[in-house]
Amino acid sequence: MPSEKQAAVKYYVGVDVGSASVRAALVDGAGTVVAHAEQPIQVWEPRPDHYEQSSADIWAACCSVTKEVVRGVDASQIRGLGFDATCSLVVVDKQFQPLAVNSEGQSHRNVIMWMDHRAASQVKRINATQHRVLSYVGGAMSVEMQPPKLLWMKENLPESWEKVGYFFDLPDFLSWKATGVTARSLCTVVCKWTYTSDRGWDDSFWKMIGLEDLVKDKYEKIGNHVLSPGEAVGKGLAAGAAEELGLPEGIAVAASLIDAHAGGLGVIGADVKGHNLPCENQPITSRVAMICGTSSCHMGVSETPIFVPGVWGPYFSAMVPGLWLNEGGQSATGKLIDHVVRGHVAFPELEAKAAASAHSIYTYLNSHLDLIKKSLPVGFLTVDLHVWPDFHGNRSPLTDLTLKGMVVGLTLSRGLDELALIYLATIQAIALGTRHILEAMQAAGHEITTLFLCGGLSKNPLFVQMHADITGKPVVLSKEVESVLVGAAILGACASGDFASIQITPEIS
Repeated sequence: MPSEKQAAVKYYVGVDVGSASVRAALVDGAGTVVAHAEQPIQVWEPRPDHYEQSSADIWAACCSVTKEVVRGVDASQIRGLGFDATCSLVVVDKQFQPLAVNSEGQSHRNVIMWMDHRAASQVKRINATQHRVLSYVGGAMSVEMQPPKLLWMKENLPESWEKVGYFFDLPDFLSWKATGVTARSLCTVVCKWTYTSDRGWDDSFWKMIGLEDLVKDKYEKIGNHVLSPGEAVGKGLAAGAAEELGLPEGIAVAASLIDAHAGGLGVIGADVKGHNLPCENQPITSRVAMICGTSSCHMGVSETPIFVPGVWGPYFSAMVPGLWLNEGGQSATGKLIDHVVRGHVAFPELEAKAAASAHSIYTYLNSHLDLIKKSLPVGFLTVDLHVWPDFHGNRSPLTDLTLKGMVVGLTLSRGLDELALIYLATIQAIALGTRHILEAMQAAGHEITTLFLCGGLSKNPLFVQMHADITGKPVVLSKEVESVLVGAAILGACASGDFASIQITPEIS
């Protein structure tokens, strides 16, 4: 749209709730991020494998960053609002007040995070049923999905369980906060709760695993009104939420997406003409979108359902309407790199030298590797050092949450060189895990030629280069680095009615 007609520009707000922060962006009709803001959110780790958050803290951060990005913008130009978030479990009572998900009775901590692995014994029992719904999650349910967490809560927190009014996936909690409507997104209920777009909920599954009480009230607690991502929710933004967010009352609010799916939506349809890539003039099904942050997700779409052992899905219309989605993943990637680097004895030296050079620790480490590599390609530095990266279990394709991490090739050296090498070996291990996932998808019938990366780790050139080298596939980065936020804004654009469908929004056409 012509810039001189500033009054005619239409804007859309995308809000992205990650594991450690909330971000918002103001995006124009061409998919350009005009303004963005970020605020950290709190994570509690009361014991190993227990990760909790506060829905009040998250919503307050959503309000703060949204107000920041729309400051000074004519309210009449803001047309729609879209949310994405981690697939964490939010628990509230019948009056929508937070309920404790912990034995300490701390009700403000009412969110079990996606990466919480407390329900290990429950998921083992669920998988032992071999129920037919498990075929749509790669043959085995993950401890990171919602049914095992619900079962854990029923068995361990009976007082909270009795008081529950609603269980929300975090993306759906946000659309409820914005509109007062308890509708759920097809994305969340299909990907994390076993709902199917053709059959809905399967009563026999919930009864078989001991959660028959969810069936009794016709699934009121977990959702009996399901909308497609990008569909308008209710009558738009409610008055109270509008005031809190600094947005006009009544603007369109979209049914949400899980954060990885928003990232996939933001990059998988990118225009690549003129770059001589193998996916040019090929269907979107030849691409995998890899969203890499705290964890990584590998999103591949197909026109017909493909069942990949150890890879979630196939999910119909869970990301791109009309296409089936398979979702591979690694439970700890950015978190693993951080863990390895910050836990090394030479980390204080790294931190001091990076600060002195006014660089981030990772930019400094990448430069240090360039210094010590001599004439060899950087990847050869770790010929004697190997990492097995499943420090938080293996999500795909081995689906084994009991796996642990491993390092082979350690010496008595403890300096900055050794820290740089174990950092490199960890990135290589993550890239080899990606290759393992892609090979499983290809063996099952996917034809993948090109990787599209987004998320925080895609800003690290070493991470990107190792993925290209190790998978043997070209890696595409979006010109717009905030692809997840663009994905959220696409939802708002679709809900506003300015675009007839997700597919024809300019950002992914």
